[in-house]
Amino acid sequence: MSEARAEPATRAAASDPADAQPVAAPRTRVPAAERREELISAAVHEFAHGGLHGTPVERIARRVGVAQPYVFSLFGNKRELFIAAIERSFQRVAETFHRADADYRAGRAEDCEDVLQAMGRAYKELLASDRDYLMLQHQSYAACEDELVRARVRQRYAELVGLAQELSGADDERIDDFFRHGMALQVAAALGVEDLSATCPWVRSELSAASAERSNYG
Repeated sequence: MSEARAEPATRAAASDPADAQPVAAPRTRVPAAERREELISAAVHEFAHGGLHGTPVERIARRVGVAQPYVFSLFGNKRELFIAAIERSFQRVAETFHRADADYRAGRAEDCEDVLQAMGRAYKELLASDRDYLMLQHQSYAACEDELVRARVRQRYAELVGLAQELSGADDERIDDFFRHGMALQVAAALGVEDLSATCPWVRSELSAASAERSNYG
């Protein structure tokens, strides 16, 4: 009978909340479409720094918190992920052009003479504010040895030219000048300078330093 009386006490001890094991919260499954967007955003950052050939897919996967095989379930290979990233880059520039056009027509770009000037200013601000997108543009051109990458970059660049002409109504000569200036802005932004002219102070300083170094070894 003593054993029968001890049984309720044992049950009571077992039901003590302090002895209960914590129950893990159920893991929330992230939809594949959402994961895809996260991976493209991570790829923009990583490819901007390492380029197509210098960026391991594992690094992109780790940035999102998924396994590398999962990346390849959404993108067939690394090139496909790289192309998705540069697509995002060109899309960002197109959105910048559209926003500048809307601002100009709404009177929010009063110091700009026309839409093309408003677009140029907005593009310069984009280069200054988001270095990942700036450097990814350079990486996209550097990867054009790959035929598939080159074909996609050509297509998207041509579409930007068409968009700028459609929004601004500018003639071919002005559009050519606009994109030549845009390329110069890219290089200047990558170098962290404002001016690329032969007479600008930093160019003169670099030339003087190089001349002095040659003299020292001469």
